[in-house]
Amino acid sequence: MVSIHISIVEGNPHLRSLLAWHLQQAGYLVNQSATLQSARQTFLHRQPTLAIIDSDLPDGDGIELCRWLYQQKQSLILILSARNGEKDVVNGLKAGADDYLKKPFGMQEFMARVEVLTRRLGSRAAPLHLDYGQLKIDLAQRRVQFRGEYIELTPQEFSLLYVLAQAEGTPLSRADLLRRAWPEEIDNPRTIDTHVLSLRKKIETDPRQPNLIQTVRNVGYRFNLEMLAEMTSALEANIIASTKGNHNGHSINKIPAHNVSR
Repeated sequence: MVSIHISIVEGNPHLRSLLAWHLQQAGYLVNQSATLQSARQTFLHRQPTLAIIDSDLPDGDGIELCRWLYQQKQSLILILSARNGEKDVVNGLKAGADDYLKKPFGMQEFMARVEVLTRRLGSRAAPLHLDYGQLKIDLAQRRVQFRGEYIELTPQEFSLLYVLAQAEGTPLSRADLLRRAWPEEIDNPRTIDTHVLSLRKKIETDPRQPNLIQTVRNVGYRFNLEMLAEMTSALEANIIASTKGNHNGHSINKIPAHNVSR
């Protein structure tokens, strides 16, 4: 399963931040670029699930960026534009855009169009809920329940845990974790180590000997779903044993009382 990564290429910093905030609140992983050049460099390293591109960028034509990205055949494209003529819309769609949204627009319409586009991804879309028994992650509400209790995580810790868990045991490098979890915020892959240490303190029985978030030598980190499954099975076994014990206890208590009454 692949996380839904959305890249916003917008020269207006206020609009760019506003769009990013709404998308992040909806559970998407977002990175931002202010120029055509920076966006192209980002796309060379990792192409987003959905690219939201302003047609008029400070250093070039966003339609040309759309055309270039379309040729890669990996990303959905939504054009934002103050060019409202029919010819402009047609040119944008012919350049490879999947949708064309005229400025100004409302946030509800914007989010609805994003939802329609990402719905096309079907089974490849990031699940809003991950349930591994003892660990439940709610992407929409950005909440984590572990061993029956909700735990408090920073936004960075939540994104990191979600990406690790969603990989389902596949080792991920620090650079890969950085790109998937919060690509727009941190430049140093080693910062991942700090957040992993913090996560371990919150979910590991012994953070010095971690069983859930494992270090993979010369690679990075992996989430140990096998250990999580063992924890879930052990809990279920304890519940069953406790239930049987309670039933047996009731039977033993009732038999003497029944005999005495006779």
